Amino acid sequence: MTATNLDPEGYCPANDHPDWNQSFYFNFYDPAQRTGAFVRIGILENRNEANLWFVFFRDGRPLFTRLNMNLPYTGDRLAGGMTLAGVTLKALEPLRSASVTFDEESFKVDLTWDAILPMTDSIELSAGGADDGFAKEISHYHPEGTCRVSGMITLRDGEEIPIDGQGFRDLSFGPRNWDYMRHYRLAWPIFDNGLSIVAVHGFTTEGSDAWMRMIGKDGKWIGVTDVQDHNVFEADEMTIQSMHWKVTDADGDLHEFTGKPLFRWFFPFDTFVVAEHMIEYTLADGTKGYGLGECGYRFPWAGNGA
Repeated sequence: MTATNLDPEGYCPANDHPDWNQSFYFNFYDPAQRTGAFVRIGILENRNEANLWFVFFRDGRPLFTRLNMNLPYTGDRLAGGMTLAGVTLKALEPLRSASVTFDEESFKVDLTWDAILPMTDSIELSAGGADDGFAKEISHYHPEGTCRVSGMITLRDGEEIPIDGQGFRDLSFGPRNWDYMRHYRLAWPIFDNGLSIVAVHGFTTEGSDAWMRMIGKDGKWIGVTDVQDHNVFEADEMTIQSMHWKVTDADGDLHEFTGKPLFRWFFPFDTFVVAEHMIEYTLADGTKGYGLGECGYRFPWAGNGA
């Protein structure tokens, strides 16, 4: 729990930052079903609005997409359950279990995220200090955790897709000033051997680097001492063609991995866009994994950090 003693799944009151944000994010991928999703509700109290990502895919193509970026504000939060544009998120056990449900004629979802590794604040573990770009302008508190994801997806023709996969979820409160970031890139793999990685490299408009990074192994999260991040981009310079990263943890162990995209989607924020990818990752020893690969870009075009 953060030093403020606020419940990150409950209501966290805004300060005077115009872009104060509280958000709840979920993703997963089930390789047996070749199916995954990106789900997020963001709440901007000082702008009196909210936004929603709800994107599901299979075999690299969309199954259902709902994207609403300027919805009315809601005072509800994950702790008591919240519904936005038909999507319901609800905490089942504080910081350990939560559900995502949706029930319309064309698409139905009933999924549960159950903790594997505990939710831990990667900003704090990165020890960048109060002047770190993420801590100052993107989020004061940003715990992430890995989860077993299970349940059912039902398509409009009645086909049922049973889900038994893995994914991340995160919580956030604090400013979300996208305009402060020129570019960032992210790798969140969950490998079949239990290793999990949070690695985010931000490039600020002030010319500094910012980090959110930690390693999950042996049932806990530990710090990271070095990240070497290399992405090859498609011709659009925004979507990932391939990844080759090296992450060194606080124990001195080097984790080298590559990645190739399985699905891509864009989420716009006026003068900023997030390119979301589900990635198949491979460690140097051949161990497979799956998880998020993400990049963000400031407009007018300010580059991709290459």
